[in-house]
Amino acid sequence: MNFNFARVAVASALLGAALSGCVLVPAPGYYADVAVTNVAPPAPQYEVVGVAPAPGYIWIGGAWFWEGGRHVWHPGRWEAPRPGYRWVPHTWRREGDRWHMQGGRWEHEGREERHQERHEEREHR
Repeated sequence: MNFNFARVAVASALLGAALSGCVLVPAPGYYADVAVTNVAPPAPQYEVVGVAPAPGYIWIGGAWFWEGGRHVWHPGRWEAPRPGYRWVPHTWRREGDRWHMQGGRWEHEGREERHQERHEEREHR
């Protein structure tokens, strides 16, 4: 009986450890995906923005995503601000006959300015 108790205790401990593992996912609103298609995205849909749920919240506009071989509209939403970050919206750009979609993302403030400064330094060399 003592042996069965020990087996059950060990099995329970292992199962508990396995089920309590952390799951890491990107913060809500962060998208690092890139889609490529030959089909141009439709015009943005009109959205009623409404009132922010709390002071300081920012509106993240909806966008067309490429899913399952077609464009699917994801509606906009309110999100809490993230100190030191700014929201970079979803963008579609055409390259030849292909359309590339870069998902929206939270970006450190000043990152774009530093990137621009480095680009300008290279041009002056």
